[in-house]
Amino acid sequence: MRLSVILPYAGDVRATVERAVAWEQAGVDVLWVPEAYGFDAVSVLGFLAARTRRVGLGSAILPIYTRTPALLAQTAAGLDALSGGRALLGIGASGPQVVEGWHGVAYDHPVGRTREVVELCRRAWRRETLRSEGHYRLPLPPERGTGLGRPLKMLTRPVRERIPIYVASLGPANVRMTAEVADGWLPALFLPEKAAQVWGEALAAGAAKRSGDLDPLEVVGGGPFAIGSDLAAAREHARRWIALYVGGMGARGRNFYHDLAARYGYPAEADRIQELYLAGRKAEAAAAVPAELLEAVCLIGPPGHVRERIAAYAAAGVTMLQLAPVGPDPLRELAAVRELLP
Repeated sequence: MRLSVILPYAGDVRATVERAVAWEQAGVDVLWVPEAYGFDAVSVLGFLAARTRRVGLGSAILPIYTRTPALLAQTAAGLDALSGGRALLGIGASGPQVVEGWHGVAYDHPVGRTREVVELCRRAWRRETLRSEGHYRLPLPPERGTGLGRPLKMLTRPVRERIPIYVASLGPANVRMTAEVADGWLPALFLPEKAAQVWGEALAAGAAKRSGDLDPLEVVGGGPFAIGSDLAAAREHARRWIALYVGGMGARGRNFYHDLAARYGYPAEADRIQELYLAGRKAEAAAAVPAELLEAVCLIGPPGHVRERIAAYAAAGVTMLQLAPVGPDPLRELAAVRELLP
């Protein structure tokens, strides 16, 4: 099992990069950089490429609506060149509130668009001339532009013609597509004991159509992490994180994380968390997070407990553990967890 860390998307970004450099030395295999509606992920990834030497560098995630497929391909190829072949392209649909509210782009056909982005990126890295008549029209038809567009291929030669693509997906159709075409899967709020119940059918259906040219799907799972004995503050941090996602990441009826918590068996609790969070009662929303759910989607506790949670993730098919350090001494704790991995 590989070890990865997801960086926070808020706070002092330069201080975060300094910590990430130390985490590389502690044995972390991949650093994931998120992108919400604050700083972009690509700038941070470029900075990390200059400051690190070995660790993989992944976006988690670049929303597909905010960049064209060709630009996503260019971005990943550029990062791969700067880092000497260490890039991982994490993409996803994000959600309609951010896509339409912040970027002003229509949120439509997320599964079909993601599938096309994966295919077009791979074709771009092979330096094929890009043509497409799907959701993305390449070249743009004359009636939709000046009529001067012409098919092009990537001007520069990528370091690798196959940069790994990881897709963030939660719904059945999107997970099925991910298992069919992606190199890796980035599920959020992954609960190992319920993963087969929630996603098993979709994963199997996608795997049945998976090309033999692809390696087995890498599954990235984990959550807030702290190892030790006095971790009340870490658990409180994790409670606020779960409440943010289940309660605040989307509107009523269009929050994928709320729906996931319900599918895990907490429908009433998810409704209550969302009700409180959207009313601005964030502390109460955090307090409403069930203790059982908190323990299940986090790795917070003494070494023996963390070892048990890692074993549960491995049994659920996770091949890359993704941690969000929330403990008092992340560097020491990450070095310690490295020894617990199977």
